[in-house]
Amino acid sequence: MNIKEEIKQSRFRNIYQEVAINILYTSGWLANQHKDFFSQFGITSQQFNILSILRGQYPKQISGSEIKSRMMDKNSDVSRLLDRLLLKGLIMKTQSPEDKRAANIEITTQGLALLKASDAQVSAMDNILNNLTESEAEQLSRLLDKLRG
Repeated sequence: MNIKEEIKQSRFRNIYQEVAINILYTSGWLANQHKDFFSQFGITSQQFNILSILRGQYPKQISGSEIKSRMMDKNSDVSRLLDRLLLKGLIMKTQSPEDKRAANIEITTQGLALLKASDAQVSAMDNILNNLTESEAEQLSRLLDKLRG
């Protein structure tokens, strides 16, 4: 269904407004798909992003500010997300020896196990985009990069 039908709007000011609204609408749709998927693991997509970053660093520790710089959602409240992951036993925090105000973060074996369990199913998330051919997906990715560039 096209964006005009989805939001029941017959016309836009111009094609650029239509594209912007289409991207925002699609972003919300995709976020909801991710929310539903990650809820089965008891985490959010932002928490998954943090755990994935930490798995990439494992067994090394990483600072909260470095995590924030690598996150897809730059507006995330990393401190709050880390506190929730800590409560779930998915990460560990230790005080940084270099900066007493900072903490070093590492993923726990429980966090690694959760990611391993999700790995088997995470390819299902890729399938939500299977309306596109591989060539179309590559083109869309390049166009989105160009838009941000």
